Amino acid sequence: MAEKKSLKGYYLTTFLIGLGFFTMGLMDPLYDTYVPLFLGKYIASNSLVGLIMTLDNVLAIFLIPVFSAFSDRVDTRIGRRMPFIITLLPLAAVAFGFIPIAALSSLWFLIALIFVLNLSKQAVRGPVVALMPDMVPGDLRSEANGVINTMGGIATILGTVVLARFMDTYITLPHFGRVKDVLSFPLAALFVIAAVILLFIFVKEKKSQVALSERGEEKEKKEPILKSLKVVLGEKDKSALYILLSLLCWFIAYQGVLPFVGKYSVEVLGTSSGTASLAAGMVGIAYAIFAIPSGKIAHKHGRKKTIRVALSALIVVLVLVFAHGYLTSNLNSTLRLVTFWALLFCFGVFWVTVVTNSFPMLWQMSTFSTVGIYTGLYYFFSQAASIISPPIAGAAIDLFGYPSLFIYAAIFMLIAFILMKKVDRGEPEDLAS
Repeated sequence: MAEKKSLKGYYLTTFLIGLGFFTMGLMDPLYDTYVPLFLGKYIASNSLVGLIMTLDNVLAIFLIPVFSAFSDRVDTRIGRRMPFIITLLPLAAVAFGFIPIAALSSLWFLIALIFVLNLSKQAVRGPVVALMPDMVPGDLRSEANGVINTMGGIATILGTVVLARFMDTYITLPHFGRVKDVLSFPLAALFVIAAVILLFIFVKEKKSQVALSERGEEKEKKEPILKSLKVVLGEKDKSALYILLSLLCWFIAYQGVLPFVGKYSVEVLGTSSGTASLAAGMVGIAYAIFAIPSGKIAHKHGRKKTIRVALSALIVVLVLVFAHGYLTSNLNSTLRLVTFWALLFCFGVFWVTVVTNSFPMLWQMSTFSTVGIYTGLYYFFSQAASIISPPIAGAAIDLFGYPSLFIYAAIFMLIAFILMKKVDRGEPEDLAS
């Protein structure tokens, strides 16, 4: 057996590419936490606020696949993904930075900026993610994706733990006077713009694409987007379809649990609203710590095997969380909360293992001309889950109580585990064949 290569020579490149992912990890948690509060100043209906908050998911379903595939067909002197990155990410940053000011002005100004932000952010997400497989050899992409996911986790911690504290800082603005709940957004926007500048200066996309071509990953004839998409879904080997269905199921499980763990912490475990955010924070911390190790494990033991082991562990963790409420009912509140956090940290460890290695499996099935299409399909299925799952999970809670939420998630993780058995491609060595 040939000796497996190391990511050592690609760490700097991967880190720089990860700056694009860093920007998403920085903006998303601040957006999800504070935009509902901004909208709540004008809109009394929580359902209407929730409807507006699903705009990013709806746009993602349409924009990510289209722009990912479109970027496959672009050919400029700075590359095929970079033109989207240097135009759309700064636009998203500017819109993001002005959202709190729009919230001070009017509802329609706020909604307009929310639309511009989501339009630009979701359009650029696919090209940002597809940049890595363009520049890193196929057999190293699990480890590289681990580095990128770690940067996303660090950005989440930076946004929620550090920048979020500036929402309590008072500043003086023309026409508005002394206000707070503003500063975190423009500070995050500056980080995003700085990341784009560093990415553009130090990542030479065109040269890296040439280097990969010399390694045998040649550019193929560019086929029309719809024809390529038909080929992807119509392949005789259904591995790509099965992994897409698997990720739909595990994202349905994830998107059912995570939006409600804060409410579960307050209403069942009796925490304060400020402490409730630490439940999801445990998953984020585990994400940042274990993203790189999970890529290394898959590099050594195989992606499919690693994902299936992680899925089986997630099922066990979810069943334990289901039992947690009953088994700890006689314990003091602090011990109940700490053990719940510990379980969510374990959930995060195995969740990041699944996410880190599933994307490289899809990329391994792609060609140079279809990387963006596969990236878009990944986001289509994952974003579809984020629209489908929360209402179903909420209905399960209303009908059967909070414990049913974790059984609901465990069932979909089990379906994903079964579907993954049918995936026969996506390992590093498959590139040669």
